[in-house]
Amino acid sequence: MPSLTNYDGSITTTPQQIARPANVAELQAILKQSDKYPSPVRAMGSNHSLTPCAATPGTVIDMRGMKKILKIDPQAMTMTAEAGIQMIEANKALRDQQLQLMLNIEIGNLTLGSAACCHTKDSLDAVEFGQVSSYITSIKWVTPSGDLEEASATKNPQLLPLIKSSYGLAGVVYEVTIRIKPLEIVRFNYDIRPTAELTQQIMDDKIATNQCLVCWTVGRTTVIQTRNSATTLENDWLAGSRQFGWNFLGAFLARAVGQIAPDDTDPAAGAGVELGFYRLIQALGGFTLHDSDKMIDYSRTPPNARYAFTFWAFPRNDWVKNVQGYLDFADAHFAQTGFRCNMPLGAYFVRKDTNSLLSYSADGDIFSLDPIHAPGTRHPDAWPKFLDAFNAWAAPRKGIPLLNQSPQVTKAQVAGAFGARWTTFSQWVRSVDPQGRMLNPWFADLLA
Repeated sequence: MPSLTNYDGSITTTPQQIARPANVAELQAILKQSDKYPSPVRAMGSNHSLTPCAATPGTVIDMRGMKKILKIDPQAMTMTAEAGIQMIEANKALRDQQLQLMLNIEIGNLTLGSAACCHTKDSLDAVEFGQVSSYITSIKWVTPSGDLEEASATKNPQLLPLIKSSYGLAGVVYEVTIRIKPLEIVRFNYDIRPTAELTQQIMDDKIATNQCLVCWTVGRTTVIQTRNSATTLENDWLAGSRQFGWNFLGAFLARAVGQIAPDDTDPAAGAGVELGFYRLIQALGGFTLHDSDKMIDYSRTPPNARYAFTFWAFPRNDWVKNVQGYLDFADAHFAQTGFRCNMPLGAYFVRKDTNSLLSYSADGDIFSLDPIHAPGTRHPDAWPKFLDAFNAWAAPRKGIPLLNQSPQVTKAQVAGAFGARWTTFSQWVRSVDPQGRMLNPWFADLLA
């Protein structure tokens, strides 16, 4: 059986079986036939996750054969679709009716099935919530024993917060209903400041006076990117430049420089070039684009232009001291190991959200730290070692990881981050799947 490798090449799994159902009946048959389709069974969408959450020595269910849009309802403002459709594909269909998703997540290759039951994040579209599952009103899934189950506001509503955090451990999601809205135009603006001069009041004012924001720290300078509603398209050609930068150029150049530069070269030395691009956009007064066009399609990005990242969420009021502390941590790590991330540090602002049991903003607004790096081949162990060090730095600062986007987290770090909610989740998973049909080794090691 061929191996499957995730987006950034960090996770490889070699299952005994790869199943590709075309309908719900075939999906049920897979879960019922444990002799033909051995456990653990893991559903897989675009395989973009950066942790082994979909890895298994048993059976992978490739959901890409179930991607039909079943209904677009402009009156109820909802769309119902099969779980294998990607967000960017759904938006293309909605665009024909001048509609869009509520949350146009940056990684457009996310499937609706994954969005329904896994951690997601978005900051530049988080007017209300920054997690896709919070806009999902109904989920249907096949249980580990092959039965059909459903949760919505009117049917088994007590299961919705649980299934939205389930990561496929309670069965395989096959149908999702999600909120939509009319197509919008949005404006991106940029404010560039020395990171050392940031204050909590500055960030609070930015949050209060803009719909959404995300920060990019390059060297020791932070770019505050804000998003607000607009009515006309201006400088929209810059949207294409943004797409090209994230989809190819940024990671390609970062990796290429790292491959040819001397080992003791500090990646921060090239920060001026990237900041120059941000200053140009700032001077042009930002730009506008159709909201759904902020999604990026990574499906054709070559391996030499892909990047890796990690995400930890922190309390909003601690972010300024955390981002300044992170820069000191990164300097110390570089001095000790010679490694520094070669792409900007991201930071997502996401509002309080209790719609899923394992919501990373359940206790209040969060501001994340997202180290981003384009790994090369010269020092393949440098990024994994950095991740271990960063996780150890983040956990004591009330950091909360994402189970699909925070690589190399430990059982203690997950339990410490989610507290009693992790115990509740672990107990529920074992109650709905007592035989461990869906439980792969990675999750088995993490559960309380």
